[in-house]
Amino acid sequence: MSLAGLVSALIADDGGADWTRRVPARLETTLAALPFAARAGVRAAARGMDAYAVVRTGRTLSALTAPERESVLAELAARPGLQPLLDVLKVPVLMAAGTERMLQDGPSPRAVPRADPPLDLTPASDWPARSTADAVVIGSGAGGATAARTLARAGLDVVVLEEGRHHSTESFGRRPPLDRFTELYRDGGATVAVGAPPLLLPVGRAVGGTTVVNSGTCYRTPDRVLNRWSKDFGFTLADGFDRYLDEAERALKVAVQPLDVLGDNGRLTLAGARELGWRAAPLRRNAPGCRGSCQCVVGCPTGAKQSVQLSVLPDACAAGARIVTGARAERVLVDADRPGGPRAAGVRVRRDGAGFEILAPLVVVAAGALQSPQLLRRSGLGRHPRLGHNLSVHPATSVAGRFAEPVTAWKGVLQSVGVEEHHSRGVLIEATATPPGMGSFVLPGLGAELRRELEGADRLATLGAMIADRPSGRVLGRDRTLLRYDLDRRDAGRLMHAVRAMGELLFAAGAEEVLTGIPATPRVRSLAELDTVLAGTSARQLHLTAYHPTGTVAAGADPQRCPADPEGRLRGVRGVLVADASALPSCPQVNPQVSIMAAALAITEAHTGR
Repeated sequence: MSLAGLVSALIADDGGADWTRRVPARLETTLAALPFAARAGVRAAARGMDAYAVVRTGRTLSALTAPERESVLAELAARPGLQPLLDVLKVPVLMAAGTERMLQDGPSPRAVPRADPPLDLTPASDWPARSTADAVVIGSGAGGATAARTLARAGLDVVVLEEGRHHSTESFGRRPPLDRFTELYRDGGATVAVGAPPLLLPVGRAVGGTTVVNSGTCYRTPDRVLNRWSKDFGFTLADGFDRYLDEAERALKVAVQPLDVLGDNGRLTLAGARELGWRAAPLRRNAPGCRGSCQCVVGCPTGAKQSVQLSVLPDACAAGARIVTGARAERVLVDADRPGGPRAAGVRVRRDGAGFEILAPLVVVAAGALQSPQLLRRSGLGRHPRLGHNLSVHPATSVAGRFAEPVTAWKGVLQSVGVEEHHSRGVLIEATATPPGMGSFVLPGLGAELRRELEGADRLATLGAMIADRPSGRVLGRDRTLLRYDLDRRDAGRLMHAVRAMGELLFAAGAEEVLTGIPATPRVRSLAELDTVLAGTSARQLHLTAYHPTGTVAAGADPQRCPADPEGRLRGVRGVLVADASALPSCPQVNPQVSIMAAALAITEAHTGR
């Protein structure tokens, strides 16, 4: 079925612009990268809208005039319960529309990227059927890269397994951001946690893991979090965390983002915070020489952002580590008959055709908080009752402010300013834009109204807020990514507080109106009006996303509570370390890359005795 009718209805395509005619094809390409369920859902919704149009008018959406399509949309939006569904349906359509609208002016000038440092890479198809190593590290993200570097520098023969592909900096500059988005993220960026409410939880899949597609923001773990990890969980490695945090920051070349490339999105945030007397400052980031391309989350096209494939993994390879790409770890091999109890014996890897085995006495599980529990279950190591539980995700919501003058938020640093005024209450606000052509999902309305919003998107400044959540989720299953997350009542209150705070800041910065992200009342023109709206709104009506899953194989002293011991050793088997976000006992309350790297460094150094 053609998606042209859906597109023409949602963005009021009257045939007057060339770029709108290309949107259906772009949408088809985007949907092709999504999981079957997501593709089927969009197509089913499109068929349903077409069927409704036929019942009401005798014709499909694509055969209607623009006013007739507008009338059909208005009827659908007025039906109870359909507005949230229409908002979900808008996301892929508007991302496709935003991309084509961006491309109508021709390609942007391409910056000359830095040369990537060398890596020792071998495709899984070229790896021998059986080999040996001293250690196998599963995953090449923040934790896996750090573990590999530490072990290789200690003299071990290390093999790193990465399910995704390697992408060079030069390759990022050749394609539009949306095309990279669907390739660099697991499930095309459509990983969803089912619950009340459901939330989108995109995670990276590439050499470098999610560090390739994160914002580049580098917070140190707050002292209050480290104290809790040590005292409440018995994760005693947190007691000396400063040394490990220092090393992570050195490896990533972390520094305060200079003002000259913040962009107007960040500058307006600073202005609003000054007006209110709130604590705010440019963020510390791992991007020396950043040029403000606003593409951090789809692969930095200049090489300024020091994702671990540009910083930590080259050091690991220089020390002898090897990386196998396109290699999905099927299970950890275990020798159950060893004296002293079961012990790791290596890893079995899936690839096209026959799999292969790497025999090793040490296996480091660093596949991420969503994949590590499933791998351990596939390996027969998932018997601990809390494995896969304790999932925190750092839920986030966004608010936008419309200004009289252009902001062009996608020109400048993607995540530029941190507002810590409410951080003691578990709310961290960050000035966060989106890559060119990909920011349209915050826009309200349908049809002609949505088209006007799309064409005026350059006057929007956008903020995001993350809340330090209780561990309300769990990872299910063994193979497919199955997640359940139910927002805790106290965390719902924090989200509502976050929306109010972001609205207050935007009005203080001079916004004419604020786009709330609340379907029933998408825009307000004063703080008093926002207060009235929030008084009648539930957090479950917000559009929620999350980017920082942690805690699903928590490390700590209590053997009933924590699947891994205080030094990251998986309980019930020798020779298996957990060195990724899943080992963090609770939400770190900040962007977690530096915390993950510090934990991985502490865990692997404890193993090597350094």
